[in-house]
Amino acid sequence: MSVRLNCSFALLSFSLAVLPALAAPPVYHVLDLGTLGGTQSVGQGINSSGTVTGYSRTAGGATHAFRYDTTMHDLGTLGGVGSGGLGINSSGTVAGESDIAGNAATHAFTYDISMHDLGTLGGTNSVGFHINISGTVAGYSQVAGDAAYHAFRYDTSMHDLGTLGGTISLGLAINSFSTVAGDSNISGGATHAFRYDTSMHDLGTLGGTNSNSRGINSSGTVAGASDIAGGATHAFRYDNSMHDLGTLGGASSFSRDINSSGNVVGSSQILAGGLQHAFYYDSAIYDLNSYLDASGAGWTLDDAFGINDTGQITGSGIIGGQQHAFLLTADAAATPEPGTWALLVGMTVSGLALARRRKSRKA
Repeated sequence: MSVRLNCSFALLSFSLAVLPALAAPPVYHVLDLGTLGGTQSVGQGINSSGTVTGYSRTAGGATHAFRYDTTMHDLGTLGGVGSGGLGINSSGTVAGESDIAGNAATHAFTYDISMHDLGTLGGTNSVGFHINISGTVAGYSQVAGDAAYHAFRYDTSMHDLGTLGGTISLGLAINSFSTVAGDSNISGGATHAFRYDTSMHDLGTLGGTNSNSRGINSSGTVAGASDIAGGATHAFRYDNSMHDLGTLGGASSFSRDINSSGNVVGSSQILAGGLQHAFYYDSAIYDLNSYLDASGAGWTLDDAFGINDTGQITGSGIIGGQQHAFLLTADAAATPEPGTWALLVGMTVSGLALARRRKSRKA
């Protein structure tokens, strides 16, 4: 074999090494969102502007919903002790749950400049889990008699989405077209992920018994988790079928959210029975702890709950022995320029083409 052909194979090997890196996450800067005076906070949802909602302990020990832009704002409650923010839309409106006066029940709420009680489906308790640009909320509520929880979609009133044949369903995500994702009992008693547009569709499982869905993007692609054959639980991404996203080396993983590019975030065991680390999935699953700049010193990111369309991520991690909400933003100074990768691949392709032409002339 000629030297030129050896060079072409070397270039091919180089290209194969470079191409997978194109799908890897960038290097991130970690911002500690702090707390509302207590020792714990969790980031649950993030909008297109990077505004985060979640919940935090206050100095008095209660848990309150927050909205974070450049500082953490306490959203208060519906008159009771505690509240939590779970979803936020591009207008900054938050959806969540709050104790009502007397703490006799927890109700779904939305918050713009004040907190609004969304009521229930006739039962005692309800939770607002996600909200879209139109202000439509997905969540779940007890029905009359409190015998079961049903998924709902709320616009100006609360609509019961029913179940997949069982007694319980939960609405956990909603996209810009008001398609809802969640999970529901089926008639046999197992729990399956669903996607609801005008009716509820069973998304099945990865070969095991149960599944759930936690995120949905504008294309209707769903992220969630499912039992696999053998009993472990794996994160999945569902378009027209369910794709196993694998784990970070442990037995189980769980998807939490998905953006319009199909990037998924969540949490995975890193060793069998071991610690949970936050992950990012594009064409492979990545431990976010391995993609932090110097600001990540001292952090262990254990869960990622939200990702926006610009790739910013929120969740919770351990810093200084406390659980704090974080915001990850790509660190441009530490991220290879896209043009650099394009140049390297272009050089590889050109080299291979030149080698083929020279070989052809000699034939």
